Amino acid sequence: MTTLARRMDTIAPSATIEISRRAAEMRREGLDIISLSQGEPDFDTPPHIAHAGKRAIDEGQTRYTDVDGTLELKQAIVAKFERDNALHYATDQISVGTGGKQVIFNALFALIDPEDEVIIPAPYWVSYPDMVRLAGGTPVCLECDVSQGFKLTAEQLEAAITPKTKCLMLNSPANPTGAGYHREELAALGEVLKRYPQVFVISDDIYEYLAYDGWAFTTLAAVVPELFERVLTVNGVSKGYAMTGWRIGFGGGPKDLIRAMAKLQGQMTTNPSAISQAAAVEALNGPRDFLVEHLEIFRQRRDMCMAALNAIDGLSCRAPEGAFYLFISCQGLINRRTPAGEVLERDVDVARFLLDTANVAVVPGTAFGMAPWFRISFAAATERLGEACERIAQACSTLTA
Repeated sequence: MTTLARRMDTIAPSATIEISRRAAEMRREGLDIISLSQGEPDFDTPPHIAHAGKRAIDEGQTRYTDVDGTLELKQAIVAKFERDNALHYATDQISVGTGGKQVIFNALFALIDPEDEVIIPAPYWVSYPDMVRLAGGTPVCLECDVSQGFKLTAEQLEAAITPKTKCLMLNSPANPTGAGYHREELAALGEVLKRYPQVFVISDDIYEYLAYDGWAFTTLAAVVPELFERVLTVNGVSKGYAMTGWRIGFGGGPKDLIRAMAKLQGQMTTNPSAISQAAAVEALNGPRDFLVEHLEIFRQRRDMCMAALNAIDGLSCRAPEGAFYLFISCQGLINRRTPAGEVLERDVDVARFLLDTANVAVVPGTAFGMAPWFRISFAAATERLGEACERIAQACSTLTA
């Protein structure tokens, strides 16, 4: 038997990927599975962006590029940050990776030493704590209850900072809750951070363009310019541009960190796909009128799912400010009994029950650091979402106290 490195014992497989794998396995067995577990828009990549990728192939742009992105793409990213976020970077302050996940991974490995603490508001994206552990650090997860909109408060942040605190992870709009920070909330966090110059911030803005009900996206480095040199602002083309499979993420930050991230990437993957980079240039520089249609469809799906799920006895959820997720409390289902006589003791049991009984795949809140909840993605076909909600309602109706 192969003897694996001890670091592999410190992390778990991605819960969203694992559930999607199980759902795919059941689908291969002939079952009609509706998977609401993965955060991926069901829209095709807009034609003008896809054509840019095809054109890159036809023009022979199929070779290595600079390790952390072509100059053309970095220039497009600089223009995007200026246009959308009032953030002013030079091209040597930009890093391009194979998805936003690699950019964050690189940053943590460049920043974190053993015993360094990284503050992570919970619920959190499933990968944050394991990334910190792999980098040798200690994740400090702070529960942000629904009563506070799933958002970190200035008081919580102040109380959590210690001499070992090296970094804060901030995600807005957030996965899994869709919670979005208002300008004044970011300003309050910024006032705390000003007092602790050793604390760096990774601001994960990947869902920037997905905002509802008049909520206005903004980002920490723009709200608190005094922190500009202590923030890595991470974004990408996956979610807003429906380009998940193209795998392009990027970040803007201080030059010394960007150089260190490039050094790491040079020893791992080297450059992201040259073809994908060419498509990303078109995405960032080209028309974005498709976003209006996509956002309206997402809003309609959100509202439909919220109405259906909040009508189910034992379930409840709040309206997210952004992203394409609903984070649903299943507290009312805990300790109920299935027709087979099994007791639902945890949200993991609820998720398993919904997959086995309703053939609907959801992700238990435990994976995001908060129980008993579960997450669904409403980035799926409207008809299938409606059917999924009906199946969930039917399955829940069979439970007894």
